[in-house]
Amino acid sequence: MTTTASAPAELPFRLLVFDWDGTVVDSIGAIVDCTFAALAALGDEAPPPPPRDDVRHAIGLGLIETLTRFWPEAGPELRERVLEAYREQWWGTYKDRFHPFPGARETLATLGGAGYLLGVATAKSRRGLAREFERSGFEPLFQASRTVDEAPSKPHPGMLTGIFDELGVDPSEALMIGDTTWDLEMARNAGCPSVAVLSGAQPESLLELERPLACLPDLNALPQFLSGVPARRLAG
Repeated sequence: MTTTASAPAELPFRLLVFDWDGTVVDSIGAIVDCTFAALAALGDEAPPPPPRDDVRHAIGLGLIETLTRFWPEAGPELRERVLEAYREQWWGTYKDRFHPFPGARETLATLGGAGYLLGVATAKSRRGLAREFERSGFEPLFQASRTVDEAPSKPHPGMLTGIFDELGVDPSEALMIGDTTWDLEMARNAGCPSVAVLSGAQPESLLELERPLACLPDLNALPQFLSGVPARRLAG
C-alpha cells in the first residue's frame, strides 16, 4: 500500500474514504448469518437472539460495541463467549462466502486514475481486512486504511482522522462513502462530508437522517455524482 498524498489540483475532493462491508463488498448477508450461527453454536448458553433487522442495522459497529448494544445486561464472560463463537464461525465457515460488488474494482480504479486518493475505514479487524485485500486483490487501489484494531469503533472519528493525518489531507478535502449511519456519523464527527450508498445494511430512510450529500444506489454511481460536484483548487 502506497502512502503518497499527491493529487491533481482541480478535483472536488482530494481523498475518498470507503467503508468496506456493504459498500465495497457484498457481505451483509454473510455477517448476519454468521451472527445467528454463532448464537446457535452456543446452544442454551446463548443470550436471546435479536431481531434479524436489528443485527443488519448494527453492522458497521465493532463487534464488542455490537454485543454491548444487544445484550447490555450480559456479563463480560458471556459476551466473550459470543465473540469467540462469532469468530470461530466467521473464520471457519463465512469468511469466503461473499465477493466485491460487480463493478467495484473498475470503479475504484477509475477514481484512482482520475487522481483521487482512496482509503478504507472499516469495523473489521486488521486480520480480516488483510484477508479480504488478499482475496480481492484490491489493496494496491488504496493509499491508506484503518480498522477497529487501530482506532475506536465508528462513529468515533478516529479512523478518519488517522487517515487524514497519514495522507496530510484536511477534513474538508475528504469524502466518506458508506452504507450505514455509523459511517455518516463518523464523517460528521471528523468534520468531513459524506455520501450514502444503498447497497448495504441500512435503508435510505435511516441514512437520510444523517443528511449525506447524496444517497446513491451503489458504489458505481459515485463517479457520475462526483462529476457534478464543482472542482476546486486543492493543496498537494
